[in-house]
Amino acid sequence: MFFRNQFANVVEWAEFRDDMIFYKWKNREIKRGSRLIIRPGQDAIFLYNGKIEGIFTDDGDYDIASEIIPFLSTLKGFKFGFNSGLRAEVLFVNTKDFVVKWGTKNAINIPAPGMPGGLPIRANGTVNFKVNDYVALIDKIAGIRDHYFVEDVKIRITAVLDQLLMKWIPMAGKDMFNLQANAFEIARGIREDLDMQLMDSGLTITGFNIMSFNYPKEIQDMITKNASHGMIGDLGRYQQVSMTDAFASGKLKGGGAAADMAGMMMGMNIAGEMMKKFNQKESDPKTEPAAEKAEQAGEGSGKRPNFCPNCGTKVSGGNFCANCGYKLV
Repeated sequence: MFFRNQFANVVEWAEFRDDMIFYKWKNREIKRGSRLIIRPGQDAIFLYNGKIEGIFTDDGDYDIASEIIPFLSTLKGFKFGFNSGLRAEVLFVNTKDFVVKWGTKNAINIPAPGMPGGLPIRANGTVNFKVNDYVALIDKIAGIRDHYFVEDVKIRITAVLDQLLMKWIPMAGKDMFNLQANAFEIARGIREDLDMQLMDSGLTITGFNIMSFNYPKEIQDMITKNASHGMIGDLGRYQQVSMTDAFASGKLKGGGAAADMAGMMMGMNIAGEMMKKFNQKESDPKTEPAAEKAEQAGEGSGKRPNFCPNCGTKVSGGNFCANCGYKLV
């Protein structure tokens, strides 16, 4: 993007970098024969005496005499056919959607139950923004600066981001130890607040994403361990699986008293679990012999069964079984 002054046979250009939001081309004389070149994704704003006189939004190569002068006919210098030239400012604006990565430099202490000092959390993600109001951009920034970079906006965003995280994590984060599940709600609240912060500069936030929340190593280890226990659901089985994995991975190799003791402990644990289950089965009323149940049922009801509960012989009468002498009533 540049002006080429063919009349003076001088090439003057404004280097417009990809990380520039705008660049001001100013205090240079525009005469007949000059041309304006606008690259894709860029707008050119003509300023005269601090006022916007015209905006070119289509990329292309424009001739001053045949295309720009008729369009800017209200400018004082253009009415005289550019014979004496005109000193005007041109603001080149990058219209693309910028994407910036962000991350907390230091851990943010978020209030959490049972933690007086708060829960230290780090976060990272991306933020998208673009220019949407040329008048506000010129009034607040371009009026005093010749160029404005993406890094300038990033500094402004990160200056308030910690406070916004401290505001929205407790409001939208339902589980402090699983904030990623509510990352969308937290990001939506931060995006709205950031948009309000940049509105007066002619910028708008078009997207805000949280890629991850990071806990201190000690807390992350506790979360992982708790999740492991929850998946197994049985502490005894967890111990058995842990011991088995240790043998399979070779961590208890090497023989000697340590390996023998570990093997003995694992065997005792397994045997203990088997005996515990056996005792529970013996004491369970559901596992009593059918004969005892039948006997209890017969005695409790006072009725004579048709078959002997002890040997299974059919009975026709009497209080005792004719085959084995078992008491029927």
